[in-house]
Amino acid sequence: MDGFFQALSTYSFLQHALLAGILASIAAGIAGTYVVVKRISLISGGIAHSILGGMGIAYYFGFDPAQGAVISALIAAVIIGLVSLKARQHEDTVIGALWAIGMALGIVFIARTPGYNVDLMTFLFGNILLVSSEDLILIALLDGFILAITVLFYKQFLVVAFDEEHARLRGMPVEFLYLLLLMLLALTVVILIKVVGLILVIALLTLPPAIANRFAGGLAQMMLLAVGLGMVFNAAGLLVSYQLDLPTGATIVLIAGAAYLLALIGRHFQKAPAGESRGQYSS
Repeated sequence: MDGFFQALSTYSFLQHALLAGILASIAAGIAGTYVVVKRISLISGGIAHSILGGMGIAYYFGFDPAQGAVISALIAAVIIGLVSLKARQHEDTVIGALWAIGMALGIVFIARTPGYNVDLMTFLFGNILLVSSEDLILIALLDGFILAITVLFYKQFLVVAFDEEHARLRGMPVEFLYLLLLMLLALTVVILIKVVGLILVIALLTLPPAIANRFAGGLAQMMLLAVGLGMVFNAAGLLVSYQLDLPTGATIVLIAGAAYLLALIGRHFQKAPAGESRGQYSS
């Protein structure tokens, strides 16, 4: 373990990876809390795969794939929201359709692009050990934006997340708030995928909030706990992967997954008084 801390103080790529994990945990913990509460955990994977279509189209026409990713992610978020609100369809159904269509479009346009560049797939899958200073600034800006929106609309998001009908009766702009929430998630997914990769983004958006859901006594507490757990998992994964020479992203996911399983087992054996439960927001 001493070797890890010595390397951490010496190598900037390890410092960047640790800081990236900490910063990513803030955005993912807050956004992921809404994902778990709204029971739309597949949204991160759906948006992540749907952006391949936008990236492929942008690359084919000579534009920056990152721009195509942002546009396609926002379009996917709006489609999911509008279909859910207007057509009364479950988000999971729409997510599955966007997942398949986005992947198919991406593959078709990539296949038709002369001189396919591997950087397109690198953007999609990322590597937390290759994080640059510019990437850290990008995640920090994302954190600031998410924190500002969350503070500004916290009460409205709280009502919409748990009781849309009550929100409508109170005259709240439910459609606007729901679409804003989904677009916030879309931006989180796109930016974090560019930095830390698809698998780690999905894990950070679901596992820490799902664990926090079982112990938190309120939405704000759930967010704080999810952020803290994400930071712990990232730091532990970086340490273990360095010591055992394992892929960092996969190690972080395995540690988070093991913690989630332990939380499930612990809650199963927990003896709580009848009618009393800590996990209020079932996922």
